[in-house]
Amino acid sequence: MLAEPAPALTDLALGLVTVALAARLGRTGAHRHWRTSFWWAGAAALAGFVHHGFVKHSAALDGPSWAVISAMVVVAVSYLLAGTVAEVLGPRHGRTFWLLRSIGIGAYAVLAVTGHAGVTALLACESLTMVCILALWGRAAVRRHPMAGPMIAALAASGAAAAAKAIDPGVTGRVGLDPTSAYHLAQIAGILLLHLAVSAPRTQEREARPVPGLPDAPSAR
Repeated sequence: MLAEPAPALTDLALGLVTVALAARLGRTGAHRHWRTSFWWAGAAALAGFVHHGFVKHSAALDGPSWAVISAMVVVAVSYLLAGTVAEVLGPRHGRTFWLLRSIGIGAYAVLAVTGHAGVTALLACESLTMVCILALWGRAAVRRHPMAGPMIAALAASGAAAAAKAIDPGVTGRVGLDPTSAYHLAQIAGILLLHLAVSAPRTQEREARPVPGLPDAPSAR
């Protein structure tokens, strides 16, 4: 029996949709960073299904399991930033990527040194990376980058989905959901919009080069 049925099943739905979209991106000209971000995000959601469905039965494994899932989310966000840098600034800006990536990592390092380390703090610091991503797409919008509008819409949808976790459980309970489950379902809309934004055909010359230190995308086979 599932420990937390609604969060588990909605995470499963999110994971299956994200993995399916990752596989579809493999058949387009999308930059490899986008594809890798989708694979990691899908894997994190599927791991969330296992966490909510089964690991929650064990108090001893709850914390370590959530830490692993959080690390997977961090990797997905890293590739989201890498794809953004490649699209907005060009494929030769690896140093810019690491400079922006260090903002979230540096913030977490400060919290760790001051005794506030933890999964919640780690995910909160990742919001700084998301701000950097949004700022880059804002710059792209000013320069009329064709992807800017769809990307900003996708990021806004994901942000709105995250806000669902703060909804009063009494509100989501009216439709038989808890805030976490509502977040999972709302995030499906965000991931669909993100897929639409990044799946436009690319020429070979615009294919992003890998950022040093980041592994290539796993095979879709």
